[in-house]
Amino acid sequence: MSVNTVSKDQFRQFVAALIQSNPRVVGVQARGDRFVFDDLKTPDALRLDYDVTILSPRKYVLPQKETLLQFEVGGRCQSVQQAQPLVLLGVHPYDMAAINQMDELFSQGEYDSHYMIRRKMITVIACDVVTPSKNVFAASMGTATVSSGYDILLTDIGDSFVVEARTDKGKKLMNLMPAARPASEADLNKRRGVWEINEHRLNKHVLECKPSYLPKLLEKNYDHPVWEEKARLCYSCGSCNQVCPTCYCFDVQDEVNWDLKTGCRYRAWDGCLLENFATVAGNHNFRKNRAARFRHRLYRKGKYVPGKINGQIACVGCGRCITACTAKIANPVEIYNQLMERTEIG
Repeated sequence: MSVNTVSKDQFRQFVAALIQSNPRVVGVQARGDRFVFDDLKTPDALRLDYDVTILSPRKYVLPQKETLLQFEVGGRCQSVQQAQPLVLLGVHPYDMAAINQMDELFSQGEYDSHYMIRRKMITVIACDVVTPSKNVFAASMGTATVSSGYDILLTDIGDSFVVEARTDKGKKLMNLMPAARPASEADLNKRRGVWEINEHRLNKHVLECKPSYLPKLLEKNYDHPVWEEKARLCYSCGSCNQVCPTCYCFDVQDEVNWDLKTGCRYRAWDGCLLENFATVAGNHNFRKNRAARFRHRLYRKGKYVPGKINGQIACVGCGRCITACTAKIANPVEIYNQLMERTEIG
């Protein structure tokens, strides 16, 4: 690990060199008063002072639609890998935590080579939050800062960036920052100050228990009336699933081309709030009830996935679901706090 400091102008030169020397660089850019990850063509378009992006960078590690294999009807089939080198610039700590979770999940059991090959070709340049969004609660979830997963971490300390290169890929990119100097103790103190502030201010919705209590809290509240109460207003639109950085469910389909001889198998994002998500052979839907689907989303975040990844809660506090939900019922903190009102956690 190396920690350096560069001026804002020197960093701009670095971004220009990054764009010129890499086949694809994706960075955060403004779209009106909102922000998105998109292909970066000029350093002037990059916005590291953004609050939150509409969609998380999940779409680059797990594309919304991805071809898995191509086949000939009645003949051979061939696996397809669509990975390519990519620099992902401007990932907030909570989104980095979400990617770290997916890295762990997709490497377990049946190792997902499509995901893992792509992930290994992505260089992540993360950045600490400068502007908190209106619905962020990352501080409650322990994801206001991050210490792993990234190749480089940027921290804005006013007139400069503190740049931490953690991996070999990150250190290699530092060759594009010839003017970087070792970070002084004063710069490191400023960085620690940013972390301390963010661990408090990134908390627009305060969770009234430790995240580690959530599995036990949910275990005791499977039949709580909140599930029916909230679900009455749910449109089953799946917006909360689509914007969530930790949702990784997908549907797999075979598609035959017009020649009726060739085709492909692809996977595409799916979501547990959608009415037919749990439909299986025989047209049996074992979660047809809307309240059951609504409950499943919260149980997945707070109980089911944590059981797979050593207790990590599969909600990183980005607040996107709160913003995206037109019915205003998707706030996980509001629901967990409501469960806390009548539950003793032993």
